[in-house]
Amino acid sequence: MKKILYTLPAICLLFFSSCKKYLSQVPDENLTLDKTFQTWPTANQFLANVYLRVPDEYGQRDAGGDANAGVWTCASDEAELTWQDRISNNLNNGSWDASTWLVNDYWSHYYQGIRAASVFLQRADKIEGISADQIRQHKAEARALRAIFYFYLMRIYGPVVLMGEEPVPVDANLQVPRSPYDTCTTYVVSELQKAAQDLPVQYASLDQDGGRITKGVALAIRAQALMYAASPLFNGNTDYAPMKNKDGQQLISQTYDAGKWATAAGAYRDFIAQFVPSVYDLNIDMSNGAIDPYMSCKNAIIKDWNKEAIFVRVGNSIGPWQYALTPFHKDAPGGNDSRGGTAIDATQNMVDAFFMANGRSIDDPLSGYQSSGYSTFQAPLDDQARSIYNPWVGREPRFYVNITYHNSLWLNTQNGKIYTDFTYHGNSGHSQTSNDYSRTGYVVRKAMGFGKWDFNNRTLTLLRLAEVYLNYAECLNESDPGNADILKYLNLIRVRAGIPTYGSSGLPAPASQDEMRTALRKERRVELAFENNRFFDVRRWKIAEQTDNGPMYGLSIDSDMPDFTKVVVFENRVFKKQHYFFPLPSNDVNNDKQLVQNTGW
Repeated sequence: MKKILYTLPAICLLFFSSCKKYLSQVPDENLTLDKTFQTWPTANQFLANVYLRVPDEYGQRDAGGDANAGVWTCASDEAELTWQDRISNNLNNGSWDASTWLVNDYWSHYYQGIRAASVFLQRADKIEGISADQIRQHKAEARALRAIFYFYLMRIYGPVVLMGEEPVPVDANLQVPRSPYDTCTTYVVSELQKAAQDLPVQYASLDQDGGRITKGVALAIRAQALMYAASPLFNGNTDYAPMKNKDGQQLISQTYDAGKWATAAGAYRDFIAQFVPSVYDLNIDMSNGAIDPYMSCKNAIIKDWNKEAIFVRVGNSIGPWQYALTPFHKDAPGGNDSRGGTAIDATQNMVDAFFMANGRSIDDPLSGYQSSGYSTFQAPLDDQARSIYNPWVGREPRFYVNITYHNSLWLNTQNGKIYTDFTYHGNSGHSQTSNDYSRTGYVVRKAMGFGKWDFNNRTLTLLRLAEVYLNYAECLNESDPGNADILKYLNLIRVRAGIPTYGSSGLPAPASQDEMRTALRKERRVELAFENNRFFDVRRWKIAEQTDNGPMYGLSIDSDMPDFTKVVVFENRVFKKQHYFFPLPSNDVNNDKQLVQNTGW
């Protein structure tokens, strides 16, 4: 393996604009490691630097980098980046390989974080000025971070190289093989369980400690790692029969084991019993004595430190993310347009996934969906009824939380009302700008606040309780179909979303394991839309060859009404079997003779 894999993280990896003090610290690059770990203030700065490898998933436009910024939303069937020179579009059209820079970025930067965490674990006992209990807690944070970084690597590359407890010398030229995926999972699960024993349930001061690893974070990601190991991509996947180490060791399990699903379900059951509702609960906003589904779903993402959030990143690219979610809005007051930026465009494929208000999919004959025409309709955010194209009328509240569609009221009304017009000559149409137009006729709204886009002080939720509920229900359906908890936790999501529950009058519960699997996947796609899950979900389920290959649909953006509403193909995407995993970086495979490449690369 090339040496860069093991170098310490750069000192100034990312500027944190957040007011939260802990993750705003910057280590002194002039200190030696001995001096760094002599006192807590400098050792604490070192640990804060390890946290910088936690992925900044709002950095979609500039994926990779020191902060492991995500590429996942716009490289899935959910969305598209307008700028075609962004790396997500290379993934979408198949023009990437083992030498592509992003392939090396995630690989090298997560391993740098792993090494830095190991350095902290090796030296933390020498820190002066804090108690043994405090040292034990901070070592648990580093241990959990190291395991989490391994898990993030495994989601991307499959089986990885486990480096052991001691940090590898920076000048090492190792010849080391990959460990089988199940071995990697066992290690990650064990390390997170061990770390959880010494982690607090909550921190006393979010201002000082917001974003640090808690017991709940460690155990939730432990369960997630078990769920991945149970999923079809990793559990009895014979497509990877040829992927073996040089000594013949199989890297992906060739025998399906249903017990893996039961183990994952048990981990989620234990998590819920331990933490819900005392520590975590679904975010619920009330209005006139009833659940307000629109605000409940919206605030689950934009409300800092709400009870649903489990794992958050404090410093992040929320400003650039909101910039990309704000349509051009020609001649709008500052903060209500995004001149010269790039839009994150929702696909028609994703728009069609949202349910109707009666809880049924649009292809259900009983849904009431109308594919043409107009109706007078008042959307949840709007203060009046207006003429709206029927496909956007009467949809569930999460549709209006997640999608900016033609003629919808813009979120920021501080300087008057703005209605987004995506038609060719509209205020957000293609004729107005060569850069910041929507390629699909829609723009994503997820995580967009109600004020100006240039806001840089909000947390990024990486994991929340709604996902835990959906994960638990999925694991149960695969291991114990018919278990009452499956319907219970699926319906808890729907109650909060303001749509009828399965099993209620007029909406029968899924009758079989297959029908429940379909219902769970549909719910997951909607509830977790644009939260960087879909990319990994379709891969672990082994359905990406269907979802991410072929035509992606949008509206006719180079037309005015009525032709604008025609559904057209805006892009034909390429997904081959080899794309289920990123390849390992070609330089590392060439330098480490024990390192075998992923199948197909």
